[in-house]
Amino acid sequence: MRPFHLAFPVTDLDTTKSFYVDVLQCDVGRTSDDWIDFDMFGHQVVAHLVDNKEGIETNKVDGDNVPASHFGVILTWDQWHELRDVYKS
Repeated sequence: MRPFHLAFPVTDLDTTKSFYVDVLQCDVGRTSDDWIDFDMFGHQVVAHLVDNKEGIETNKVDGDNVPASHFGVILTWDQWHELRDVYKS
C-alpha cells in the first residue's frame, strides 16, 4: 500500500501534538508555528492551525456529530488492544 498525505484543521497544536505523539505514538516530522507533520503508521498527516471550527461540516453517526472530513487507520484487534493499553497508562 502506498503512503498517503492528509491535512486537517485543528484549533490547538500543543494538544494535537500530545495526542498524536503520546497516545498514538506517531513521530513528528517538519513543524512550523502553524502546522505539524506526523508519521502515522507510515502515512503523513498534517495538523494545520485554524482560528475556529466554524464551517466544519458534520454528519450524525451513531447519534454523534462526526466531522464529514475524517480519517483513521485500520488495525488488527491485537494492534487495537495494544494501542488502547498505551492510552490507558
